[in-house]
Amino acid sequence: MKLLILSRNQKLYSTKRLVEAARERGHSCQVVDTLKCSMDIASKDPAIWYKGGQLEEVNAVIPRIGASITAYGTAVTRQFEMMGVYCLTDSIALTRSRDKLRALQMMARKGIGMPRTGFAHTVHNTRELIKRVGGAPVVVKLLSGTQGRGVVLAETVKAAESVIDAFIELKADFMVQEYIKEAGGSDIRCFVIGNKVVAAMQRTAVKGEFRSNLHRGGTAELVKLRPSERKAAIEAARTMGLKVCGVDLLRSSRGPLIMEVNSSPGLEGIEKTTGKDIASKIIHYIEEHAKPYSRRGRRG
Repeated sequence: MKLLILSRNQKLYSTKRLVEAARERGHSCQVVDTLKCSMDIASKDPAIWYKGGQLEEVNAVIPRIGASITAYGTAVTRQFEMMGVYCLTDSIALTRSRDKLRALQMMARKGIGMPRTGFAHTVHNTRELIKRVGGAPVVVKLLSGTQGRGVVLAETVKAAESVIDAFIELKADFMVQEYIKEAGGSDIRCFVIGNKVVAAMQRTAVKGEFRSNLHRGGTAELVKLRPSERKAAIEAARTMGLKVCGVDLLRSSRGPLIMEVNSSPGLEGIEKTTGKDIASKIIHYIEEHAKPYSRRGRRG
């Protein structure tokens, strides 16, 4: 097959591993900078151009769309869908997962466990909003934040009020979540492919920090998932419509609580921690699903 990876940087660990895995399994693989793609939007013959040439005879696309280019990346992915190309992450699922508020609402509708969350455009009574999620300490999150940026732990009501007032002043969209103390500064990243959790690791924040992101200096170790955690991760992925994703959850006294579903999960941390060849598992999944898709022909 001819595979194409939408990625702004072909030197990233995840991009390199996917290229290696694809070629090891006998496929051709090209990395394309998403922002350098241009589109011919036509009902009869939609096309995508890249560096002066038309991208043709592509069997499958692996979108690795960064949060900062979600809108354009989604448009390019949607264009490939119009051309009848199999996309590992489809445009609708990508849009759902990137809208944190929408994602939480969808999971809540399905009865999936998550921290109590409050959201408001204009807060007339900050203390009431804090009270509705269980009171201080609370976690205040920018909806546009990634990799732990824009996430603040407010340990007192006054601290929470100050953070919320600052975000309001900046006209930034944010949400307020209960702080799960029993998680102890750790979360679990479940890597889901299809309807299976293929790998999991527990990430723990460094001393004095509550964000467990590896980019923030957190450490990772193997973890054995409980059946309820495995089920919750799979259900969260299914709700978002994602075939491949990273599901972050917390262990709480009332069971697993989903924090986020990541549509472009990094491979470095999970592969190095678990010793599993996640990249090859992704390519194998594409092999099983892209060929039947391509035989159906172009979609209208």
